[in-house]
Amino acid sequence: MTASSPYAERLRRLPVERHEVEVREGVTAYWEYGAADAETTVIAVHGFRGDHHGLEPVLAFLPEARIIAPDLPGFGESAPAPGRTYDLDEYASWLVEFAAAVAPGAVILGHSFGSIVVSAAIASGLETPRLILINPIGAPALEGPKGLMTRLAVFYYAMGARLPETLGTALLRNRAIVRIMSITMAKTKDPELRRFIHDQHDTYFSRFADRDVLRDAFVASVSHDVREFASKIHVPTLLIAADRDDITPIEAERVLATLFDDAELVEIAHVGHLIHYETPAEAAGAIRRFLRIPVARGR
Repeated sequence: MTASSPYAERLRRLPVERHEVEVREGVTAYWEYGAADAETTVIAVHGFRGDHHGLEPVLAFLPEARIIAPDLPGFGESAPAPGRTYDLDEYASWLVEFAAAVAPGAVILGHSFGSIVVSAAIASGLETPRLILINPIGAPALEGPKGLMTRLAVFYYAMGARLPETLGTALLRNRAIVRIMSITMAKTKDPELRRFIHDQHDTYFSRFADRDVLRDAFVASVSHDVREFASKIHVPTLLIAADRDDITPIEAERVLATLFDDAELVEIAHVGHLIHYETPAEAAGAIRRFLRIPVARGR
């Protein structure tokens, strides 16, 4: 990392430990933030191509909770299990087993692609008292306001898979393409925050294990959305959505909220798909109210 984080001081005050656990014949790395004896435990699942670092700004504003943040298999420090195809069913099964091994009964949170993974897992039987979705994928990505960009992404990942392995992997890790993506999604005008966002993507967005797992995860991300699972989710659900999201427009998020048995939608203005970077305090405030987490003195 080369850009300073505007949330660094809060994160420094937050206890954090790294752990590993074997799940579905692979080793999952995960990080535990906050006090081990906190009243509320949340498992937080990150989005496509990122790793657990992406959700840290939100966690920094929730010091009273215990947050468990894994790297999805094939991303960050979690290696994929040999011979497995990481489609949505596999990621959902992984989450069910991970939660059972590490924090059964925890609140479940998912951001972006993570919103699809956690929704699929809960619909298939993962038990949780409450569900939180940040920037949920509430409609097919190809139908979003940036549908053309998504089609270009489909072509990009297809080329990365078809080229000779060295060339294909280099294309998928190309820093210029990662930067274009980052510029497209960032809505803030704050130059320091934009530098931080771009640095986060430069640092963590290419930490995938290989092009096969990246292709499989991308196909899963554009082939599914939360609408498929909403009617099968019967726990109280919080949706935190942005009014300028280029992937799922706010109108689609409003419709999505009506598909759950018990859902609350919190809309955040003047931000897009990067709520976790641009408005983490607002997201954490909504989570705090939803989970009824009191503010600790001195925070």
